[in-house]
Amino acid sequence: MSEVREVDEPTSEPTTPTTAGAWAWMVSRPWWVQVLAVYATARLFTTVVFLWVASVQEQNPWTAEHPGYFPYVGFMFDGSWYRTVAETGYPAELPRDENGLVQQNAWAFFPLFPMLARGLMQLTGGSWEVVAPLLALVLGAGAVLAIHQTVVRGAPRAVAARPGLPLASVALVSVFPTAAVLQVAYTEALALLLIASALLLLIRREYAWMALVVVALGFTRAVALPMAAVVVVHAAVRWWSARRGTDTWTWRTGVGLGALTVLAAASGFLWPAICGWATGVPDGYLQTQEAWRGVREVAPFGGWFYVPEFWFQSRALLVVTLSFALVIAVLVVPAAWRLGNELHAWAAAYIVYIAAVVEPGSSLARFLLLAFPLAAVTAGVVTRPPAARRWWFGAVVVLMLGLQVLWVRQMWHANPVADWPP
Repeated sequence: MSEVREVDEPTSEPTTPTTAGAWAWMVSRPWWVQVLAVYATARLFTTVVFLWVASVQEQNPWTAEHPGYFPYVGFMFDGSWYRTVAETGYPAELPRDENGLVQQNAWAFFPLFPMLARGLMQLTGGSWEVVAPLLALVLGAGAVLAIHQTVVRGAPRAVAARPGLPLASVALVSVFPTAAVLQVAYTEALALLLIASALLLLIRREYAWMALVVVALGFTRAVALPMAAVVVVHAAVRWWSARRGTDTWTWRTGVGLGALTVLAAASGFLWPAICGWATGVPDGYLQTQEAWRGVREVAPFGGWFYVPEFWFQSRALLVVTLSFALVIAVLVVPAAWRLGNELHAWAAAYIVYIAAVVEPGSSLARFLLLAFPLAAVTAGVVTRPPAARRWWFGAVVVLMLGLQVLWVRQMWHANPVADWPP
């Protein structure tokens, strides 16, 4: 693809020679250099935040007090579970308490990221706390490159309304409050790369390559199921366009997209099936997930009844109603409809999916990072005049950076007495 100069609109005159030189360098670079520069700047900011929070961290189950950067981003919370998978694999039997209830165990954590880290550890001789966060950092770089091209190819109307939208979307993903996990030993970076790549391949109609990516996604996170809905939307739009004479459709197209839909759905059940086969407990994965829940039951949308009541008591219904209204509003504003069908469908299907299967607790904000098309919606809400676009975009960036500092300080910082995982 030719080089794309897609930087958000600059001010008319940079205020200092240093700023002018930096801006001139930026706009003269290829699109991928611009993307990586934005991503690197955001990750440098997050690194400083992590170092600050680590400096006030007390001793906890994962690290000593005041840990260094790599132990802090490599061992904390789920990072130690992924380390267990990388170093010892999965238990042959599910651990149970005296009442026979399945306890928290490694089967809740998907294998692709820790296995990639294990391969690099064996290849380089590096330790988990160094290899895993650096692997996530590199995967995150690949993810933002894929996101940029997905917006370019998948949202032509939105890009026409705001030419700087692809890079602006990358920037908002990079500074999202929970984007800090793109440089820790978590799977979000890999999942984001695979999701963006799958959508890009679908938009390009490279269905065979997408099938491989979707299978990989099934070994990364429990998010493959909504991708099946996106394939259905893509197929329906293509079929309807063929009926109107603006596209092509053959029986091979129908069979191929049907198979891709089935594969995406099957990929969503692949890891639970493997867990059931390996442990001899057909619903072992489901029972393992229940071990992390406040109520040992996984029912669609069930968590939205008891978790908000815990946090907000009598105001729970109001908070839930307003939250759902905000999400619906984001999905129906003009900036959302300007997205391509695949990006819009992913944002909607993924949000409905996580609302159905995830307990709305402290990790929910982290899961929202994978709904990356909403960054394009946010950046594209204001399209004119240019000055308003700049002020809107700048305000959102500052707000997200502030919330990222708050998230790392409040959520990543481990309270030795009682805590909620990020």
